[in-house]
Amino acid sequence: MHISEGILPLNWALVWSLIAIPFVAWGLYELKKLSAEDPAFKPLVGLITAVVFIISCMPIPVPTAGTCSHPCGTGIAGILVGPAISILIAAAALLIQALFLAHGGLSTWGADIVSMGVMGSFAGFLTFKALRTIRVNIAVSAFMAGLFADWATYLTTSVELASGLKGDSEFMPLFWKIAIAFVPTQLPLGILEGAMTAGMVTLLYRKRPDLLVKMRVLKPEEVGI
Repeated sequence: MHISEGILPLNWALVWSLIAIPFVAWGLYELKKLSAEDPAFKPLVGLITAVVFIISCMPIPVPTAGTCSHPCGTGIAGILVGPAISILIAAAALLIQALFLAHGGLSTWGADIVSMGVMGSFAGFLTFKALRTIRVNIAVSAFMAGLFADWATYLTTSVELASGLKGDSEFMPLFWKIAIAFVPTQLPLGILEGAMTAGMVTLLYRKRPDLLVKMRVLKPEEVGI
Protein backbone atom coordinates (compact mmCIF):
# COMPACT_ATOMS: atom_id res chain seq x y z
CA MET A 1 0.00 0.00 0.00
CA HIS A 2 3.06 2.28 0.05
CA ILE A 3 2.98 3.49 -3.54
CA SER A 4 6.20 5.41 -4.13
CA GLU A 5 6.30 9.14 -4.83
CA GLY A 6 5.95 9.84 -8.54
CA ILE A 7 4.60 6.41 -9.50
CA LEU A 8 1.06 7.68 -10.13
CA PRO A 9 0.39 10.43 -12.68
CA LEU A 10 -0.77 13.67 -11.05
CA ASN A 11 -4.35 13.34 -12.31
CA TRP A 12 -4.75 9.88 -10.78
CA ALA A 13 -3.04 10.96 -7.55
CA LEU A 14 -5.61 13.76 -7.35
CA VAL A 15 -8.52 11.39 -8.00
CA TRP A 16 -7.52 9.09 -5.14
CA SER A 17 -6.91 12.06 -2.84
CA LEU A 18 -10.40 13.39 -3.53
CA ILE A 19 -11.85 9.96 -2.76
CA ALA A 20 -9.88 9.78 0.51
CA ILE A 21 -10.83 13.23 1.85
CA PRO A 22 -14.46 12.49 2.89
CA PHE A 23 -13.41 9.27 4.62
CA VAL A 24 -10.71 11.06 6.63
CA ALA A 25 -13.24 13.80 7.50
CA TRP A 26 -15.65 11.10 8.68
CA GLY A 27 -12.91 9.65 10.88
CA LEU A 28 -12.19 13.06 12.43
CA TYR A 29 -15.90 13.57 13.11
CA GLU A 30 -16.23 10.16 14.78
CA LEU A 31 -13.09 10.74 16.85
CA LYS A 32 -14.41 14.07 18.11
CA LYS A 33 -17.81 12.58 18.95
CA LEU A 34 -16.50 9.47 20.70
CA SER A 35 -13.83 11.41 22.60
CA ALA A 36 -16.52 13.75 23.94
CA GLU A 37 -18.43 10.73 25.21
CA ASP A 38 -15.35 9.08 26.74
CA PRO A 39 -12.10 11.05 27.36
CA ALA A 40 -10.19 7.74 27.54
CA PHE A 41 -10.97 7.06 23.88
CA LYS A 42 -8.19 9.27 22.44
CA PRO A 43 -5.36 7.47 24.28
CA LEU A 44 -6.79 4.18 23.05
CA VAL A 45 -6.77 5.47 19.47
CA GLY A 46 -3.17 6.61 19.97
CA LEU A 47 -2.18 3.14 21.15
CA ILE A 48 -3.85 1.45 18.18
CA THR A 49 -2.23 3.98 15.83
CA ALA A 50 1.17 2.95 17.19
CA VAL A 51 0.31 -0.71 16.60
CA VAL A 52 -0.76 -0.04 12.99
CA PHE A 53 2.31 2.13 12.39
CA ILE A 54 4.69 -0.59 13.58
CA ILE A 55 2.94 -3.42 11.75
CA SER A 56 2.87 -1.51 8.46
CA CYS A 57 6.53 -0.48 8.72
CA MET A 58 7.88 -3.87 7.66
CA PRO A 59 8.52 -3.49 3.90
CA ILE A 60 9.13 -6.32 1.47
CA PRO A 61 10.00 -4.83 -1.96
CA VAL A 62 8.01 -5.96 -5.01
CA PRO A 63 10.05 -4.47 -7.90
CA THR A 64 7.70 -5.77 -10.58
CA ALA A 65 4.82 -3.80 -9.03
CA GLY A 66 6.66 -0.55 -8.31
CA THR A 67 5.81 -0.69 -4.61
CA CYS A 68 6.39 -2.70 -1.43
CA SER A 69 4.42 -5.42 0.29
CA HIS A 70 3.55 -5.10 3.99
CA PRO A 71 1.23 -6.32 6.67
CA CYS A 72 -1.29 -3.52 7.21
CA GLY A 73 -2.81 -3.64 10.69
CA THR A 74 -6.13 -2.16 9.63
CA GLY A 75 -7.89 -5.46 10.23
CA ILE A 76 -7.11 -5.09 13.93
CA ALA A 77 -8.02 -1.39 13.96
CA GLY A 78 -11.24 -1.97 12.03
CA ILE A 79 -12.39 -4.59 14.52
CA LEU A 80 -11.49 -2.63 17.65
CA VAL A 81 -12.55 0.93 16.81
CA GLY A 82 -14.64 0.60 13.64
CA PRO A 83 -13.89 1.61 10.06
CA ALA A 84 -14.13 5.40 10.45
CA ILE A 85 -11.49 5.68 13.20
CA SER A 86 -9.42 2.95 11.53
CA ILE A 87 -9.26 5.03 8.33
CA LEU A 88 -8.05 8.02 10.36
CA ILE A 89 -5.45 5.83 12.10
CA ALA A 90 -4.19 4.56 8.74
CA ALA A 91 -4.00 8.10 7.36
CA ALA A 92 -1.90 9.24 10.32
CA ALA A 93 0.43 6.23 10.13
CA LEU A 94 0.88 6.62 6.37
CA LEU A 95 1.61 10.35 6.64
CA ILE A 96 4.35 9.81 9.24
CA GLN A 97 5.83 7.00 7.16
CA ALA A 98 5.84 9.15 4.02
CA LEU A 99 7.41 12.14 5.79
CA PHE A 100 10.08 10.39 7.84
CA LEU A 101 10.63 6.87 6.49
CA ALA A 102 10.21 7.30 2.71
CA HIS A 103 7.45 4.67 2.77
CA GLY A 104 5.01 5.91 0.17
CA GLY A 105 4.78 9.54 -0.84
CA LEU A 106 2.81 12.70 -0.26
CA SER A 107 1.33 12.78 -3.76
CA THR A 108 0.27 9.14 -3.35
CA TRP A 109 -0.95 9.58 0.24
CA GLY A 110 -4.58 9.65 -0.88
CA ALA A 111 -4.20 6.45 -2.88
CA ASP A 112 -2.50 4.74 0.05
CA ILE A 113 -5.29 5.87 2.39
CA VAL A 114 -7.91 4.41 0.05
CA SER A 115 -6.16 1.04 -0.27
CA MET A 116 -4.95 0.50 3.29
CA GLY A 117 -7.30 2.75 5.25
CA VAL A 118 -10.64 2.56 3.48
CA MET A 119 -10.59 -0.88 1.87
CA GLY A 120 -8.53 -2.57 4.57
CA SER A 121 -10.64 -1.18 7.41
CA PHE A 122 -13.98 -1.98 5.83
CA ALA A 123 -12.88 -5.45 4.76
CA GLY A 124 -11.70 -6.28 8.28
CA PHE A 125 -14.68 -4.73 10.05
CA LEU A 126 -17.37 -6.22 7.79
CA THR A 127 -15.76 -9.67 7.71
CA PHE A 128 -15.57 -9.82 11.50
CA LYS A 129 -19.15 -8.57 11.96
CA ALA A 130 -20.55 -10.95 9.34
CA LEU A 131 -18.84 -13.99 10.81
CA ARG A 132 -19.83 -13.08 14.37
CA THR A 133 -23.43 -12.64 13.22
CA ILE A 134 -23.52 -16.28 12.18
CA ARG A 135 -21.80 -17.26 15.46
CA VAL A 136 -18.36 -18.10 14.10
CA ASN A 137 -15.67 -18.47 16.78
CA ILE A 138 -14.08 -15.12 17.72
CA ALA A 139 -10.55 -16.29 16.87
CA VAL A 140 -11.60 -17.54 13.43
CA SER A 141 -13.59 -14.35 12.80
CA ALA A 142 -10.60 -12.19 13.70
CA PHE A 143 -8.23 -14.33 11.60
CA MET A 144 -10.43 -14.00 8.52
CA ALA A 145 -10.85 -10.27 9.16
CA GLY A 146 -7.08 -9.75 9.22
CA LEU A 147 -6.60 -11.93 6.16
CA PHE A 148 -9.24 -10.19 4.04
CA ALA A 149 -8.18 -6.73 5.21
CA ASP A 150 -4.67 -7.44 3.95
CA TRP A 151 -5.75 -8.94 0.64
CA ALA A 152 -8.34 -6.20 0.02
CA THR A 153 -5.60 -3.60 0.51
CA TYR A 154 -3.39 -5.15 -2.14
CA LEU A 155 -6.18 -5.77 -4.62
CA THR A 156 -7.02 -2.08 -4.33
CA THR A 157 -3.36 -1.14 -4.72
CA SER A 158 -3.32 -3.23 -7.91
CA VAL A 159 -6.34 -1.30 -9.19
CA GLU A 160 -4.67 2.03 -8.38
CA LEU A 161 -1.40 1.11 -10.07
CA ALA A 162 -3.06 -0.38 -13.13
CA SER A 163 -5.33 2.66 -13.53
CA GLY A 164 -2.46 5.10 -13.31
CA LEU A 165 0.10 3.22 -15.37
CA LYS A 166 -1.93 1.67 -18.16
CA GLY A 167 -1.64 4.59 -20.59
CA ASP A 168 -3.28 3.50 -23.82
CA SER A 169 -3.17 -0.18 -22.84
CA GLU A 170 -6.11 -2.19 -21.54
CA PHE A 171 -6.73 -2.08 -17.80
CA MET A 172 -7.40 -5.75 -16.96
CA PRO A 173 -4.19 -7.35 -18.33
CA LEU A 174 -2.06 -4.88 -16.38
CA PHE A 175 -4.21 -5.28 -13.26
CA TRP A 176 -3.73 -9.06 -13.28
CA LYS A 177 0.02 -8.73 -13.82
CA ILE A 178 0.35 -6.44 -10.81
CA ALA A 179 -2.00 -8.49 -8.63
CA ILE A 180 -0.12 -11.71 -9.45
CA ALA A 181 3.18 -9.96 -8.68
CA PHE A 182 1.94 -9.48 -5.10
CA VAL A 183 0.98 -13.14 -4.61
CA PRO A 184 4.40 -14.58 -3.57
CA THR A 185 4.70 -12.09 -0.70
CA GLN A 186 1.12 -11.20 0.15
CA LEU A 187 -0.31 -14.71 0.29
CA PRO A 188 1.83 -15.69 3.31
CA LEU A 189 1.77 -12.16 4.75
CA GLY A 190 -2.02 -12.16 4.64
CA ILE A 191 -2.06 -15.41 6.60
CA LEU A 192 0.45 -13.92 9.07
CA GLU A 193 -1.69 -10.83 9.49
CA GLY A 194 -4.74 -13.00 10.08
CA ALA A 195 -2.85 -14.82 12.82
CA MET A 196 -1.69 -11.56 14.42
CA THR A 197 -5.23 -10.18 14.35
CA ALA A 198 -6.67 -13.35 15.85
CA GLY A 199 -3.97 -13.38 18.53
CA MET A 200 -4.57 -9.79 19.61
CA VAL A 201 -8.38 -10.01 19.65
CA THR A 202 -8.31 -13.37 21.45
CA LEU A 203 -5.90 -12.00 24.07
CA LEU A 204 -8.24 -9.10 24.75
CA TYR A 205 -11.19 -11.49 24.90
CA ARG A 206 -9.45 -13.59 27.54
CA LYS A 207 -7.83 -10.82 29.60
CA ARG A 208 -10.05 -7.73 29.13
CA PRO A 209 -13.43 -8.71 27.66
CA ASP A 210 -14.87 -5.56 29.23
CA LEU A 211 -12.81 -3.48 26.78
CA LEU A 212 -14.28 -5.36 23.82
CA VAL A 213 -17.76 -4.63 25.17
CA LYS A 214 -16.87 -0.98 25.79
CA MET A 215 -15.59 -0.65 22.21
CA ARG A 216 -18.76 -2.38 20.94
CA VAL A 217 -16.80 -5.23 19.43
CA LEU A 218 -18.88 -7.72 21.40
CA LYS A 219 -22.20 -7.59 23.22
CA PRO A 220 -22.26 -8.07 27.01
CA GLU A 221 -24.02 -11.40 26.69
CA GLU A 222 -21.21 -12.68 24.44
CA VAL A 223 -18.70 -12.39 27.27
CA GLY A 224 -20.97 -13.06 30.21
CA ILE A 225 -21.00 -9.46 31.49
